[in-house]
Amino acid sequence: MMSVGLLIIRLAVGLTFVGHGAQKLFGMFGGHGLKGTGGFFDSIGIKPGYTMALLAGLFEFIGGGLFALGLLTPLGALFIVLTMLGAIVKVHAPNGYWNTAQGYEYNFILIVIAIGVALIGAGSYSLDAILF
Repeated sequence: MMSVGLLIIRLAVGLTFVGHGAQKLFGMFGGHGLKGTGGFFDSIGIKPGYTMALLAGLFEFIGGGLFALGLLTPLGALFIVLTMLGAIVKVHAPNGYWNTAQGYEYNFILIVIAIGVALIGAGSYSLDAILF
């Protein structure tokens, strides 16, 4: 049952990150694409905005995909953690912990989940289990 639980966690978190990456990269799911996200990044001091939006979008899209598939899971988790740390440092930390005040609560929980799965492994229902 542990592998089923890990599969559910990996799919929910990983596919959500794929979606967030698609918002930044392609403007899907109500996102603003690279140009819009890059402009926002520039406005909050993340420069060069377009390049950083591209990197953030790729980290989310690729990291989420790896995490969902359970393929190179520690690398996928690292991409998720780095993206969330960037969001905390540049956007959420000044607002405190709680999400109700735009704080970093949500980002922190995603970091904990990604690290936890990376440490215990992706489970039997993963490409890591098949390939390695």
